[in-house]
Amino acid sequence: MGQLDSIDVDTFGEHFAAIASNVETVIQGKREAIEMLLLALVSEGHVLVEDVPGVGKTQLAKSLARSIEGAFNRIQFTPDLLPSDVTGISVWDRDRREFEFKPGPIFANVVVGDEINRASPKTQSSLLEAMAERQVTSDGVTRELPAPFMVIATQNPLEHEGTYPLPEAQLDRFMMRIVIGYPSREKELEILNTHGVRSTFHDLKPVVDVATVHEMVRIASQVAVSESVKNYIVDLAEGTRLHPDIMLGASPRSTLYLQTLARSRAASKGRDYVMPDDIKALAAPVLSHRISMRPEAQMRGETISDLIEDVLGRLRVPGTASRIAT
Repeated sequence: MGQLDSIDVDTFGEHFAAIASNVETVIQGKREAIEMLLLALVSEGHVLVEDVPGVGKTQLAKSLARSIEGAFNRIQFTPDLLPSDVTGISVWDRDRREFEFKPGPIFANVVVGDEINRASPKTQSSLLEAMAERQVTSDGVTRELPAPFMVIATQNPLEHEGTYPLPEAQLDRFMMRIVIGYPSREKELEILNTHGVRSTFHDLKPVVDVATVHEMVRIASQVAVSESVKNYIVDLAEGTRLHPDIMLGASPRSTLYLQTLARSRAASKGRDYVMPDDIKALAAPVLSHRISMRPEAQMRGETISDLIEDVLGRLRVPGTASRIAT
């Protein structure tokens, strides 16, 4: 793989900043969460948002979809939701005397699955299958999902009654987990002033189109990753598997996701090569939902974030990443 033209990464960075700034006019004071979501989009991944109600999870997804001139759908997960309610169903057309497929809400560029843990495991699996395969099969016919395609699934970390927690194998399908969190006092006052009468979302205009997002995906995929950085990624994953306080460590899929996201992050910073700092910045969002602590560590008050920081602190950080991919 040859070096990227500096114009390519500069263009990527300009588009990335434009989209993030556009979304930030609606979701104020949450630039980091916006950029993480955007990194997942251009890395062709999906995101799990675990946060309390009312912090703007759905509005964030809608703003992102509008900013790229993409289609948006929201699915409210409930215990009685069926797989066909997500993927679509074939209905009999009496005039044409044949079955006609009615696409479900999964057919969009950005799909929000609200409270995914409230649906049955069977319905959860239908969503996760579409995420993994980027296609839906109904009545023996396979239909491609639109591109770009990203699922943003939400969970409420406080309410667990009547829920079906996602097992580790399904959690591993999400490229990253992010927390939006409450705004600062100053930003919350700004929200009252700007959204108190009319939401700024209504005035939001696209700043790029889906073809531009495709090009951003292509550019990011060509960013160079040196052998030393690849070893750093693997050392990080192995460190979580060998840590005495971690019961379940990071999967091999997480190393692939770290590399992919690091390429996108490097491009967003105007670089055509990945640095160890890219891996450090992405370690918690990529690994936090893949790691399980031992009970004794929980009793001592340890957190997943603490353990990831501990693993990172034990690793030897490689020197400046090479600009030549291997």
